[in-house]
Amino acid sequence: MTASSTRELDRERYFAALDHHFERTLGEHGPSARGVDWSSAEAQERRFRELLRVCEDGGERRGTLLDYGCGYGGLLGYMRAREYGLDYTGFDVSERMLAHARELWADAADARFIGSEQELEAADYVVASGLFGLKLDSADEAWLDYALDTIGALDRLARRGFAFNMLTSYSDPERTRADLYYADPGSIFDFCKRRFSRNVALLHDYDLYEFTVIVRK
Repeated sequence: MTASSTRELDRERYFAALDHHFERTLGEHGPSARGVDWSSAEAQERRFRELLRVCEDGGERRGTLLDYGCGYGGLLGYMRAREYGLDYTGFDVSERMLAHARELWADAADARFIGSEQELEAADYVVASGLFGLKLDSADEAWLDYALDTIGALDRLARRGFAFNMLTSYSDPERTRADLYYADPGSIFDFCKRRFSRNVALLHDYDLYEFTVIVRK
C-alpha cells in the first residue's frame, strides 16, 4: 500500500490553515477537548484509553512516552490522574498549542514540550491521537501519503511500540464531513503488519467512528 498521489501535501500551507482552525476552536473553548475539536471530554479520554494499551503489555506502565501531536497536553493529564509512571514528551508543530501546554503543565518535572522535529528523540512508546483526521481541503491521495509517511516516523521513533487512531471508512455516510479523512482499517492494518511488525492489533470495537492501531516490537 504505497499510494501514489497526483499531488503532494503542501505541508506549510496545511499547517498554517490548521493553526488558524485551532485559533478559532481554542478561542471558543480554551485548552480542552472541545478546544482541539473533539466532541466531548469523554470521547477524548476513550481515545487515550485505547492508545495507551500499547504500554500495558504485561502490566507495565514504565518508561518514556512521546505524544506526537500533543496539542495542549491532554494526554499528560489523563496519565497523571491514573498514575502512569512514564516520562512524557509532547511534540506539536503549533506554537499556539505548545504555549497552552507549557502553561498548563509548568509544574510537571517529568514532562517537556517541543516544537522542532530536530529535537525529537526515540522513546519506548509513541502515540498519536487525532493526527490523521482533519485534512481540511487536502486531496485524499495526498493526505493518505502524508499519513503513511508519518506512521513510518512513529515507527522510527518507537523502541517498544506505537499506537495511533484514524477515523473509519465504516462511518455512517450522513455523519461524514468533507474536511475529514476516513481511512480503510483493513488497509492500514495490512500496511503496518507488512512494514513494521508481526505484532499488530486493530481495535475497532469501541463506540466511536474510528479505529486504533497498536504496533508492538
